[in-house]
Amino acid sequence: MSSKVLAGTQVLAGLEAVSYPTIGHFLEDGFVDPAIQSLLDGVKVAGPAVTVRIVGNDAIAMNRALLELYPGAVLVVDMDGDRRHAPVGAVTAAAAKAQGAAGIVVDGVATDLLELRSTGLPVFARGTSCLTTKRLHGTGSAVNVPVTCGGVNVAPGDWVLGDDNGVIVLSPREAAAVLEQALASDAAEPELLARIAAGEPLETLLAH
Repeated sequence: MSSKVLAGTQVLAGLEAVSYPTIGHFLEDGFVDPAIQSLLDGVKVAGPAVTVRIVGNDAIAMNRALLELYPGAVLVVDMDGDRRHAPVGAVTAAAAKAQGAAGIVVDGVATDLLELRSTGLPVFARGTSCLTTKRLHGTGSAVNVPVTCGGVNVAPGDWVLGDDNGVIVLSPREAAAVLEQALASDAAEPELLARIAAGEPLETLLAH
């Protein structure tokens, strides 16, 4: 196994372990619009991005993106500002799961909510709609290109982190740089909570 693959495996293990809100203590960028939320409860996702930009209700672009998925990947969907047409539904989620995807993040809406939840595949979206994309080719659609999702630039291979609190996107360099600090913070928190619960004066515990 190459050192690059090993490093990626180690970072993934750390990202799966860390509390994502802890990352928010140390960074200001990479946080996707909080309107994009998980449609399932109790999820936690970490994986490299496969990206797709969908223009003009182009469902064929989504199919091309599904074919590019691999185990552990997170599909990030840029809807080019369209928040009415759902590119993700029962068939899409089933296909993504069959490819081994860890989840889907769409800057737009999804559909087939009950079916999505039954697959167990984490899907993050701005909400749901009965209006869907169509089987046509939209000029400008593209797969595995830099996209924008919830105000954050996403490149193929960036780390995508998602849980019930929201979604974060970090470059490999950013993820590796913040991980040790965030894990150390998580490790220290139980003692702090225990001291608060024990009634220790807050003046001795909280920065002020």
